[in-house]
Amino acid sequence: MTLRVLTVDDSRTILAMLHHTLSNAGFEVLQAEDGKQGLDVLKAQEVDVVITDINMPVMDGIEFIKNVRATGQHNSLPILILTTETSQDKRDQGKAAGGTGWIVKPFDPEKLISVIHRVVH
Repeated sequence: MTLRVLTVDDSRTILAMLHHTLSNAGFEVLQAEDGKQGLDVLKAQEVDVVITDINMPVMDGIEFIKNVRATGQHNSLPILILTTETSQDKRDQGKAAGGTGWIVKPFDPEKLISVIHRVVH
């Protein structure tokens, strides 16, 4: 079974790096450029894990996570936060919103893949 990953980030460079890393590891990759687009993708597609940035226009990562959790149908969906933010306050906000894990950019491809497998199984 191929795992489907939704990546949400306003940086095209990060989206490209994530797509390359994840598709080479055998994942199916869906992408969105902000939280609102991410919600639209989740309404249309089932995914196994979400990777989201925090700082994005339109809808940031914290609001995106809150909205995903508010529907009730994605309560067990792992949501990894991939961000340059390192403050404990932001980490606390991410966890309170319903984030599953926190990864600081730049990411190590092998560690990212390992974390995905850990949160999905």
